Amino acid sequence: MTGLRFGPAGNSESFYAQGYKHTDQAPAWLQAMGLNAMEYSAGRGLNLKEETALRIGRAARAHGVVFSIHAPYYINFANPDPERYQRNSAYVLDSARAVRLLGGNRVVLHVGSCAKSDPKEALANVLDGLQRVRQELIDAGFGDMHLCPETMGRETQIGGLDDILRICEQDETFIPTIDFAHLHARSRGGLRATEDFAFILQRLVEALGEERAQNFHAHFCRIEFNQSGEKRHRTFADTQFGPDFALLAPLLVDAKWTPRIICESSGTQAEDACVMRDMVVAARKR
Repeated sequence: MTGLRFGPAGNSESFYAQGYKHTDQAPAWLQAMGLNAMEYSAGRGLNLKEETALRIGRAARAHGVVFSIHAPYYINFANPDPERYQRNSAYVLDSARAVRLLGGNRVVLHVGSCAKSDPKEALANVLDGLQRVRQELIDAGFGDMHLCPETMGRETQIGGLDDILRICEQDETFIPTIDFAHLHARSRGGLRATEDFAFILQRLVEALGEERAQNFHAHFCRIEFNQSGEKRHRTFADTQFGPDFALLAPLLVDAKWTPRIICESSGTQAEDACVMRDMVVAARKR
């Protein structure tokens, strides 16, 4: 599984059901399951003490687990207000500091919402804001950090595939987070066939080149949606909902792509990450 990594976003319900209490216990638990990645979830706010982060980071290195971090959900670089920008940049820098202690260098983030503003103007604000915060990261000694803007599940959010690729085109250190569930919800169930996934991968290559494209960051789960888009994340057991990773796995294997795939299933994220890993293994044996 060199290069290609699988893991959960946060801890599964089973982690706690088995008596574990602290995230520094997660790397050993994940390694025993055959997983080698994890995303620290700070979407609702980052409350991670330095001592705790260092302890998690030591465990991660010892057990071969690579961390990324999801920055707070309320970041919005589409808003041009200077005070709002300062808060946004502080959230990003705090996330970068935390993930470095965890031993990682990827900061996943939601870039913003159009709200009632013009979508083109909102995207322009995002492009400017992310370039500015990228420079702030460099100035603060975090030049090794990768910002990973995420595709989003509602059309009111900046996060269509083309939006995210446009953002990543402007800086070679940016890595797209392709959330396949979000794209499925955003398109009202548009990921139904192998060709739908192949189109996304081809767009990555066209925009970023093959070398950058093949190392993208990914989120995957099944998802419930309505006419507004994303409603709630589901599990792989909820087979009435898409998308289906079985359609994507052979494409990744055939093209020898090496993304980091984070499972965001609701409560079964580690178990479902194992299912995805096993699908890739099976695809390699065809």
